[in-house]
Amino acid sequence: MKKPLAGALLALLLAGATAVPAAASAPRETVAQAPAPASAPRTQAVTAVDFAGTVALSNCSGSVVRTPSSLPSDPALVLSNGHCLETGMPAPGQVIKDRRSTRSFTLLNSAGTGVGTLRASKIAYGTMTDTDISIYQLTKTYAQIQSTYGISALTLNDAHPVQGSAIKVVSGYWKRIYSCNIDGFVYRMKEGEWTWKDSVRYTSACNTIGGTSGSPVIDATTGKVVAVNNTGNESGESCTVNNPCEIDESGAVTVRQGINYAQETYTIVPCIGAGSVIDLNRPGCALPKP
Repeated sequence: MKKPLAGALLALLLAGATAVPAAASAPRETVAQAPAPASAPRTQAVTAVDFAGTVALSNCSGSVVRTPSSLPSDPALVLSNGHCLETGMPAPGQVIKDRRSTRSFTLLNSAGTGVGTLRASKIAYGTMTDTDISIYQLTKTYAQIQSTYGISALTLNDAHPVQGSAIKVVSGYWKRIYSCNIDGFVYRMKEGEWTWKDSVRYTSACNTIGGTSGSPVIDATTGKVVAVNNTGNESGESCTVNNPCEIDESGAVTVRQGINYAQETYTIVPCIGAGSVIDLNRPGCALPKP
């Protein structure tokens, strides 16, 4: 995972922190130093992507997000990783919903300058099962944030991301933007005790580090959020914390040292109803339930 661990700044710079699922022995395993070739990058015009709407957490990155149907009067939402929660990393199978929180977030403008502090009213949703996400509901609406800071929320794309797409991983924690492409998708990814489904694999240019956990992954053509950055294989180990492995439909395990990953976010959209309420019983919502 890409959350800073306690310790010296050097550790923050060199390690991509936080834990993920350990896998049982797999039928066979291959080790790769770089991802398999992806389809050719798309050549569409690239949208300018900056820091506006991203946030810095105490230990991670995040962003203020909305769905395509969110209203200005709805309470604003912040998206980050489940392993970034102030309550600690959720256990496998655990889902946190509507738990009171007063966590603060530093809102950034387009230049990456902090312009204000946003505060949560609750953890609307959080899990590390099937995916690795946390969604906070804020005390301010989208309209209030726009009026006070002149900053709009980022929009969650409601469709599956596309292989080869140009993307930007925007870290509010480090005020750094990584540029690369979607190399492909991982049927199952295991890190430590956790398992994630249909993860996004980056090309090697997105060499994210500790503190980038929770960064929005933005499609460079549409400007919409297609995933949330969460982990990478640091030392070449297989399926251990900070060393996720890929498992395909046949059970084959592949390790890609130095390659980083994200969790898709289009699955979140059907679960958000009127008033920014996370309703896991809405049609099309497939997020894990408590």
